[in-house]
Amino acid sequence: MSIASDTIMEKSGYRLHVVRTDKYKTNTLVLKMKAPLTKEKVTYRALVPYVLQSNTSKYPTTPELRSYLDELYGAGFYVDVAKKGEYQIVSFTIDIVNEKFLSDSTPLLEKAFGLLSEVIFHPKKNGEAFDPKTVTNEIRSLKQRLQSISDDKMRYSATRLVEEMCKTEPYALEASGNLEDLKTITPESLFTYYQKMLAEDEIDLYVIGDINESEVEALADKYVTLKARVPVRLPRNTDKEVEKEKEVIENSDVKQGKLNIGYRTHIAYGDPDYYALQLFNGIFGGFSHSKLFINVREKASLAYYAASRLESHKGLLMVMAGIENANYKQALEIIHAQMNEMKQGNFSEAELEQTKAVVRNQLLETIDVSRGLVEILYHNVISGQNISLDDWFAETERTTKEEIVAVGQKIQLDTIYFLTEAGVQE
Repeated sequence: MSIASDTIMEKSGYRLHVVRTDKYKTNTLVLKMKAPLTKEKVTYRALVPYVLQSNTSKYPTTPELRSYLDELYGAGFYVDVAKKGEYQIVSFTIDIVNEKFLSDSTPLLEKAFGLLSEVIFHPKKNGEAFDPKTVTNEIRSLKQRLQSISDDKMRYSATRLVEEMCKTEPYALEASGNLEDLKTITPESLFTYYQKMLAEDEIDLYVIGDINESEVEALADKYVTLKARVPVRLPRNTDKEVEKEKEVIENSDVKQGKLNIGYRTHIAYGDPDYYALQLFNGIFGGFSHSKLFINVREKASLAYYAASRLESHKGLLMVMAGIENANYKQALEIIHAQMNEMKQGNFSEAELEQTKAVVRNQLLETIDVSRGLVEILYHNVISGQNISLDDWFAETERTTKEEIVAVGQKIQLDTIYFLTEAGVQE
């Protein structure tokens, strides 16, 4: 089975990725801007896309911009901020109906390019500053989003684990920024930083759909004008050795304790044993048939949820469990036991085959939507690799039990974080 791959064209200041497929009824444009995570600018980058999404020079209010999207047969426009490894990535996505499915001949793909160009290159501004009212509104919204992290105890505990585990590393930064910085950002300073983003970020534009390659290239040349740059590429940073395991117990008014555990895997996307690591995580805690789910949640009834996930570009494996506050020591023992079982190869061929099938299905589900396909393809940009989905499937399929056990020997426990009521965990 062949999966759509991207044709990559090097343009001035960016890469154009054209993905031809008749899998979707829409055409999708995704512009991604990538730069290293830094304490000084993390909040600026978190704020910029929301200011740009609010209005433009041509559509000076949010209702006018949204009304124009409605005119384009209900086109979708979304922004996002994320971190992958030690990069912070800002994304702009436009989904628009493929004009082949319409009775009239509105050039919708060109209109999508025009809108993207308007948002990126023609923001609503006041001299050399973003529109002050827009910035004030978006600072208020971001402040609310940041404050809501501490209300969502599951997310809060996951964030706190990373802060404790990666204290001296950029990865400790929250991609959504921090409240302190919001006090000092002005419309002028934000606009100045955005100009720097346009001049220096590593920029990739994906165009996905039942499209004509030369038409897409012509539209990109017409609507996207950027200066050449040499983007900052970070050295691979998955080799930090664990000198001493950390245990952090934080007290809060929580009825349900949140246990989060971080391991260093020393393996990142693109490494030969990455596929074995993915399967290791799948058998250990990634899915509903995994050891954590069955042994911590089902058999011992110790957890409301128990799962693990990978941070593929930082080489971290994280365990999340929601437990009764009094069950801390017991839950920890069972989780440690499951990790040891994995390292000793105490899992069956049937478990391995089931996990291979679920990994495959998960990948297929991800690419069911065009934005999911972009996320899969974008792994290559972050890692500087060129791995196709066909390769991913093939490598996963041929991975052996021995290779998974070998991966387990590299995994080191780094930090245990427990959010609990005062005095209960003893």
